[in-house]
Amino acid sequence: MNAQEQLLDYPFGDVMPGQGETMVVAPGEGSGLVPAVKWIRMALPFQLNHINLWLLRDEIDGRPGWTVVDCCISRDESKAQWESIFETQLEGLPILRVIVTHMHPDHIGLAHWLCARWKAPLWISATDFNAARMASQSTTGFGGESAASFFASHGLTDTDSLEKIRGRSNYYPGMVPDVPRAFRRMQDGDLIAIGGRDWRCISGFGHAPEHIALYCDSLKVLISGDMMLPRISTNVSVYDVEPESDPLRQFLESIDKFKHLPEDTLTLPSHGKPFRGLHERIQQLHDHHRDRLAEVIEACQQAPQSAADVLPVLFKRELDLHQTTFAMGESVAHLHALWFAGKLRRELGSDGIYRFAMA
Repeated sequence: MNAQEQLLDYPFGDVMPGQGETMVVAPGEGSGLVPAVKWIRMALPFQLNHINLWLLRDEIDGRPGWTVVDCCISRDESKAQWESIFETQLEGLPILRVIVTHMHPDHIGLAHWLCARWKAPLWISATDFNAARMASQSTTGFGGESAASFFASHGLTDTDSLEKIRGRSNYYPGMVPDVPRAFRRMQDGDLIAIGGRDWRCISGFGHAPEHIALYCDSLKVLISGDMMLPRISTNVSVYDVEPESDPLRQFLESIDKFKHLPEDTLTLPSHGKPFRGLHERIQQLHDHHRDRLAEVIEACQQAPQSAADVLPVLFKRELDLHQTTFAMGESVAHLHALWFAGKLRRELGSDGIYRFAMA
């Protein structure tokens, strides 16, 4: 546990649900035999090797059952884990609703399968629904020629890496082969009744087009998705589909919305362990990005920098290709934050590479 983590409280310690199991993180009223929120932890085939999903006890149109929050990527292993959950953890009740916090593959990948299997509606923001539909049917945003050209324009010149990025044209559809054709829109400030309790939608930007976190005041529980993680900083990237965006500013403004929640809020993140210490973690993330921006400024004071040039400034470890694509997006995001703030100016070199220098 690093020094920052030691300032957070992990109420369940190192206890977590096993594969195909659940763990109660918020009991219901009375005897506590009826859980309000159950924790599912599913495996991912990446360095970030898990995702947390949530089962919320619910009742819709007089039918008792469960609301699912987030789905995992589409692959046979994930479906098998879900089947085990269905058989042993649902107490004989159906899935009534599928909520997806945002459009990234580990969150929406199996939404089409879950919704079809249980004849359950999909709830998601309109922006992320449409982004997921587009990405699942195209080669935009996470691989292919467009992504390779974008990274090349920001200084990634390694031909082997660029060829591999070009070859990942099926990257998103491979994990999100389909998206339900209809959805129920979630928007900032909406109250969703789940199991007799109100959950408030809190929109967030910078990590995804329109991420929706959910907060229940009666439980003091925040399902934070990827907007608030305890151990790692959320990926905040510029992509080829929106090449002149300013996601870092959007992200930092978004997490400040959580400052209004109680300090003892139990935060349920998509990666890592449930924790308390929400206000402390918000400040840690602000401090982290403040320090990274200062390092980028220092580098740009020495010479104009491309996003590829500042990779070793922002990331001190060796990166594989999967990590490099995320890191490149983050490098552009930090340069853009300083560019839009007027601290840097952007120049397009004769080699077709954008470099940023002191304004």
